[in-house]
Amino acid sequence: MGLASTLNRSPEEVQAHRGASAIAPENTIAAFRAARDQGANWVELDVALLGDGTLVVIHDPTLDRTTTARGSLGDIARADLDNIDAGGWCGEQWKGERLSTFDEVLAGLAEIGLSVNVEIKQHAHHKSLSQLTETVHAALAKRGPATRVMISSFDAAALHAMHQLDPGYDLAMLWNVPPADWWTVLDRVPARAVHLHYRALSFGFLDAAKKHDVLVRAWTCNDPEQMAPFWREGLAGVITDNPALFLK
Repeated sequence: MGLASTLNRSPEEVQAHRGASAIAPENTIAAFRAARDQGANWVELDVALLGDGTLVVIHDPTLDRTTTARGSLGDIARADLDNIDAGGWCGEQWKGERLSTFDEVLAGLAEIGLSVNVEIKQHAHHKSLSQLTETVHAALAKRGPATRVMISSFDAAALHAMHQLDPGYDLAMLWNVPPADWWTVLDRVPARAVHLHYRALSFGFLDAAKKHDVLVRAWTCNDPEQMAPFWREGLAGVITDNPALFLK
């Protein structure tokens, strides 16, 4: 395998981290459209609940970093979303981008032909894990038939809860560094994929994962050359802020 074929990957191997977040405001429809324009088939996104139980697409438990508003997600409701700009922080051209509900995003992904990796986080303002996972599950049940889905989380309990709701979900355990008992954790979920911080990748871990029939994807790498040796050893995918780097 030559260097060019190692660096340039198929759209099935590349996921856009919070959309094409290197060039558009993260977790917005604009970022997802940018990912599609770059040739991606998959986007990764984050979901969280507002105080009234509305599921929205945002990474943080507060509005502060990525919107014009301030405060906890737990202090707002769906009716407040029309007054929140989730794009202007990223540049004048993005002003007016919405903090979208998960239902709105799923409809948008179906329209532009993207599949989705849903990262589930349990924030302090959430009432319960079951409220979160059941709301995610209900939304996914209404997705377009062409929108494929996988579920990822740093929380094994969240993945297990999603498995209980639908054993057919494709589940991936997220780790910065895999624990010594990583296979036991996966088996208990059960999950058959690991999404690992790219700096924690090793040939030894890829070899062990292969023996257990576990897929490994790396996050969040924006340098194709750093991943090149790992594709040869069985790396299944990369989650990146800039899909175009891997899809040239």
